[in-house]
Amino acid sequence: FNVFAMGADQSSAIQDITGSSFPLSKCRIVIVGPRSGDHCLTELALLPKEARILATGNNLQEIQQDSHFFSEANVILNINGNAQILTEIIKEMPFLEWIHSITAGVDHILCPAITENEELILTNAKGVFSSSLAEYVLTACSYFAKDIPRLIKQKNENVWEKFCVSELRNKTMGIVGYGSIGTACAKLAKAYGMNVVAVRRDPSLCGNDPNVDVACSLEDLEHVMEETDYLVLCLALTEQTKGVVHSGNLAKAKPGMVLINIGRGALLVEDDLIAALQQDGGPLKGAALDVFSTEPLPATSPLWTLPNVLLSPHNADLTVDSRHRSVRLFTLNCAKFITDPTDMDCIVDKKLGY
Repeated sequence: FNVFAMGADQSSAIQDITGSSFPLSKCRIVIVGPRSGDHCLTELALLPKEARILATGNNLQEIQQDSHFFSEANVILNINGNAQILTEIIKEMPFLEWIHSITAGVDHILCPAITENEELILTNAKGVFSSSLAEYVLTACSYFAKDIPRLIKQKNENVWEKFCVSELRNKTMGIVGYGSIGTACAKLAKAYGMNVVAVRRDPSLCGNDPNVDVACSLEDLEHVMEETDYLVLCLALTEQTKGVVHSGNLAKAKPGMVLINIGRGALLVEDDLIAALQQDGGPLKGAALDVFSTEPLPATSPLWTLPNVLLSPHNADLTVDSRHRSVRLFTLNCAKFITDPTDMDCIVDKKLGY
């Protein structure tokens, strides 16, 4: 690694050379995460030679213990910090210019110390997890279309009984939140011969997208649900999108609709979804859920035992190398930060939250 060791001898050498305690680097990094055991951090070997890591720790106390020079850093690489942890750390970093989150969603770290500092750059891992999430979405579609639970049941019971299955061809997928993840879902859906309805803040941005048949705004969500066979939620979680799916629009969903949530649990009212899934003769065929309002999902949640729910422990994007690729993206952005910060990739609009 291009790690700046913060022992007594090294720190003294720096003070002798510079007349101050500042390292000779335009990119001075604090890592908010574990000091050891997280293999994705091996990608930091790719950091540009001008970059230096000043301290690492899961919280302010650990970072302070790691190095008294940490406050001179101007970059945070956030591995597992939340809004509270980052608020405490940011207060002690007067030179902070940039925060990178290794996740695509940043709702868990947004705080006034970030959103109210107009000069502070926030980047995320946009695009890193899109492929795996899109594959999960099409897997979920096939799970219900081919009635995989019945196939498994018949196999376990040694039963040879033919039954009709559904095709995805000519079915409609409504993608709510058409960013990099939604775009990846649309590409795969089109490969299956599906129709794609994209729901996004500015539908005009889909004008030249060959994978979108219809584009509309979030205000049209209820109508989209009336016409959609598979509804995919991949919105960023903001105040505007919290609880966007609820009993009102679930009641008007197209009969047999499957809801797939790969965004955030709070995008829907979970109790309303459970009630809709439990309803005999209700509009929903089922739901595939990778995210939940409370994680880990409590053992008492009815979602565990509902037969029409495909449930995964928020790991649809957890591939062997996904976190490695996210840290690798950070190292590439470090080089751009040193030369021209305005050229960095995956800059987040902190007001919008994505």
